Amino acid sequence: MRVCPLQLMEKAEGVNQTPVTEFILLGFGNQPGLQILLFLLFLVIYVVTMAGNLLIVALVVANQHLHTPIYFFLGNLSCLETCYTSTILPRVLASLLTGDRTISVEGCITQLAVFGFLVTTECYLLAAMSYDRYLAICKPLHYGNLMNGRLCLQLAAGSWISGFLACTILVFLMSDLIFCGPNEMDHFFCDLTPMVKLSCSNTSQITPVIYIFSFLNIVLTFLLTLTSYVCVISTILRIPSTTGRQKAFSTCSSHLIVVTIFYGTMMIVYMLLKSSTLRALNKVFSVCYTVLTPLANPLIYSLRNREVKEALRNAVRRAVTLTKNSD
Repeated sequence: MRVCPLQLMEKAEGVNQTPVTEFILLGFGNQPGLQILLFLLFLVIYVVTMAGNLLIVALVVANQHLHTPIYFFLGNLSCLETCYTSTILPRVLASLLTGDRTISVEGCITQLAVFGFLVTTECYLLAAMSYDRYLAICKPLHYGNLMNGRLCLQLAAGSWISGFLACTILVFLMSDLIFCGPNEMDHFFCDLTPMVKLSCSNTSQITPVIYIFSFLNIVLTFLLTLTSYVCVISTILRIPSTTGRQKAFSTCSSHLIVVTIFYGTMMIVYMLLKSSTLRALNKVFSVCYTVLTPLANPLIYSLRNREVKEALRNAVRRAVTLTKNSD
C-alpha cells in the first residue's frame, strides 16, 4: 500500500498534506438509542444469516437427494453468503457497540477487495443458476446430458475464479491511490465509489477502468441472467395446463426472487442514486444487497422449497432418533 509522501504532495499541490492512515465510517449516525436498536437488529440478522446458510450447506452435502446441479449451486451460494455477510456485519456490529468508527486504510482496502471478490462471484453464480433453470425448463429432454457434473464444476469454479480476478484488479487499482485529504466516509462499509472520492490522486484514468470492470462483472452477468429468465418465462407461458405452468414456475421462483433483490438494489445504488436527494437513500439500499440478500437466501429457499424442507425434516428425525438411542 502506498502512503502519501509529503514531498510528492508539496510539489503537486504546493501545500503540506498529512498522510491519512485511517478512515472514519460515519455509518448510521450517532444517536445512542438508534445505535442500540441497530445493533440488536443487525445481530439478529447476522445470527440468522449464518445459521441459515450453514444449515443449507450442511443439508446439501449430507442429503443424497440434494446432490443435483441446482442444489450444488445453492450450496456454493450459501457458502459465499456466509463469507459475504461476515465481511461487513461484524465490523458494523463492533462499531455500533463500541462507538469506534475508525478503520485503517489497509483494512479498508482489504474489506473492499474481499467484498469485490464475493459480490463478483455472486453475480456469476446467479448467472450460472439461471442458466441451469433455462436448461431444466426450456430443454428438459437434454438437461441431464447438458448440465452434467463436469459443467457444474466448471461453472462454479469459473465464478470463484472471476471473483478472484476482480479482487486482484481492485487491489491493483486501489494500491495506486494516495489518501491525504478528508477521511470521513459517509457509509457503513468500505465501498469503491466513496473511497475513490476521498483520494487526492488523479483518478481520471482509474474511473473508466472501474466502469469497464463494473460493466463486465455486473451488467453483463445481469443481462445473461435476464436473457435466461426471459426464455424461461416465455416457455412457461406456452405450457397448456395451469398445473404445469405452476409447477414449472415454482422450480425457478425462489431463485428469481433472490436475483431481483440482489440486482434491483445494486442497480439503484450504483446507477440511479446520482442526485443529492436520492443519495441519502444510498445506505438504505446498500443494506438490502449486502445484509438482506444473504438473509433472504436461506429463508426463501427453505420456506419455498419442498426438497429442502423435506431434507431438513429427515435431518431432524435422524437427530431425534440418535438422541433417543444414545439415551
